[in-house]
Amino acid sequence: MSFNETYESELAFQADRRRATVEFIKIISDLWYDKSIELVLFRNQLIDRNVSEILNLHEYAGEFVQKPISIFDSVEIAQAIKTLDLPPAKLDIGKLTYEYHLEEKKFSNALAFVAHKLQDAKKEQSIKPKDVVLYGFGRIGRLVARELMTKTGKGSQLRLRAIVTRGAIDEVVLQKRASLLRNDSVHGDFSGTVVADLKNSALIINGTTVNIISANAPEDIDYTKYGINNALIIDNTGAFRDKEALSRHLKSKGADKVLLTAPGKGVPNIVHGVNHTEYNPDTVDIFSAASCTTNAITPVLKAIEDTFGVKSGHLETIHAYTNDQNLVDNFHSKYRRGRAAALNMVITETGAGSAVSKALPSLEGKLTSNAIRVPVPNGSLAILNLDLKKPATVETINTTLKKYALEGSLVEQIKYELSDELVSSDIVGSSAPAIFDSKATIVRPDGSNAVLYIWYDNEYGYSHQVIRLAKYIAKVRRYTYY
Repeated sequence: MSFNETYESELAFQADRRRATVEFIKIISDLWYDKSIELVLFRNQLIDRNVSEILNLHEYAGEFVQKPISIFDSVEIAQAIKTLDLPPAKLDIGKLTYEYHLEEKKFSNALAFVAHKLQDAKKEQSIKPKDVVLYGFGRIGRLVARELMTKTGKGSQLRLRAIVTRGAIDEVVLQKRASLLRNDSVHGDFSGTVVADLKNSALIINGTTVNIISANAPEDIDYTKYGINNALIIDNTGAFRDKEALSRHLKSKGADKVLLTAPGKGVPNIVHGVNHTEYNPDTVDIFSAASCTTNAITPVLKAIEDTFGVKSGHLETIHAYTNDQNLVDNFHSKYRRGRAAALNMVITETGAGSAVSKALPSLEGKLTSNAIRVPVPNGSLAILNLDLKKPATVETINTTLKKYALEGSLVEQIKYELSDELVSSDIVGSSAPAIFDSKATIVRPDGSNAVLYIWYDNEYGYSHQVIRLAKYIAKVRRYTYY
């Protein structure tokens, strides 16, 4: 074959791939909006992705499982899923496609395979949608709002009904709130519409009304006036941190449960995927989603503790600067945080080392921790220096983390990264709270000590953990196949 013939053949193949991807995108949308079935590719979101993004995700998937995962395979499996009568679900089409390759000879076709794999789906009990109120509308609140409204679908899970802010609500304030939701310097533009409705004191997000409520005290609000009942209150303010203060939310008419997006005192601190099942939402009313750093390190620590055992260790988090720091040098209640955030690396403290033990009691007293705030607006890195009970190698550490990222209870929490060129901006927008850098693992020659590098989007990845926990509390988790 000549060079020109080869080139023409390549062009034709790429055109076929892109046409197949367009068909795949349509099936994804039909499943989501018609049946509330969400497809993901090794936990990477597929809804609202373009052709190039989906093809790139397939390249990652193939490298991850070390077996080609083609868009044509995905279309075949997706078509089979669409044919079946399934309840609302979240299905990993990457895992299904990989397993189909392994077990193809056992089944007559893709439909028979998918029907066999998803046979337990119909055993799932029906779920009742849950009203959600965001109390506070800062960085985490806005990202949670974006995700909830993007993934509303048929409204069968969490329904964002209201946002509570302080101060008067006039046209200028409402327009500013809308603008901050619509535009984000780190995460880009919101992939939807946001309209300020001053007459009704609301934001119309993707055509759906979200009430904006002004209040200085949680107990003063009557949510039922807005048609909101038995709501989950997600507190993003950081003003209420202990059980007594957070209980004030439950005095509001229409409130049912409370979720704090920060470490809490006297309430369960949850890292979803690690210890959420230890607390029954039928008997517990107030939950904490812990911190972004705790959510980043705890899943990886669980994998290492369960496999090798941890004698002791130190956590150092290289953390993006936050709104708590000063833009220019000025007085601050914390030492060093008063210095200009965008110009300095700033040593400060983190409670993540001790907070881990709330989710993993076996690590009580074994970890020290510290933090360095650095001049990037988002994207952080946790470095774990661990003394191990059982000897390890780079290969056994990486194999263990890859297994946890591929199967089991932590597949949503751990992303296994293969790139040699990974930097902090690359992980912005990752929904996994812990991105394990497999190329950076260091193990002492005698196998007694390991240094692990875990990246995390301290805003977006954490927000997804908040939403996962919110779904658990609200009892709206769908059938999943990971």
